[in-house]
Amino acid sequence: MPKLSPESLMTLEAYAKARKEFRVQVIAHKKHRTVHLGEHVTLLFEDELTMRYQVQEMLRAEKIFEERAIQEEIDAYNPLVPDGRNFKATMMIEYEDEKERRAALAKLKGVEDLTWIRVEGLQRVYAIADEDLERENDEKTSSVHFLRFELTKEMAEALKYGVGLGMGVEHPAYTATLDPVPAEIRSSLVKDLA
Repeated sequence: MPKLSPESLMTLEAYAKARKEFRVQVIAHKKHRTVHLGEHVTLLFEDELTMRYQVQEMLRAEKIFEERAIQEEIDAYNPLVPDGRNFKATMMIEYEDEKERRAALAKLKGVEDLTWIRVEGLQRVYAIADEDLERENDEKTSSVHFLRFELTKEMAEALKYGVGLGMGVEHPAYTATLDPVPAEIRSSLVKDLA
């Protein structure tokens, strides 16, 4: 599966010219990689294109042009690119009202570990969460988590064959299921599999 590399990135000047069109392309791409689980949990399934956009935006914002600093950004974001046998997602817990959000995050400790996917006819696969750093403390969970769903060969083959894919959250304070996910999302995610 493709990973980020210095060659896959545009220079700051080239990105400045292409940014508007690239942004439109990425927004359209993300539409078929976004899953809403209930009203408050969203999973954005990452891939090389979504991470390349993040890196380009970071380089632009920070005006990074030195090779070593560019490589550091690549190294930071490459772990979020699927490797052919998994899905990787950014989980966002969203509440507009700050008080409600604070109360919910206190109740939702551990929600990231209770988020799952299920290939039709097979067992659930629970997320491996926040491998980069701990995002939960004694009082609350974070509103953003990074998840990895590791698939068996059988699961990957079944998805490529065309079986359904479901997702959900099974937490005592928050439960939501989307089973099956829409065909266009399933089709986009299957492209992450080798």
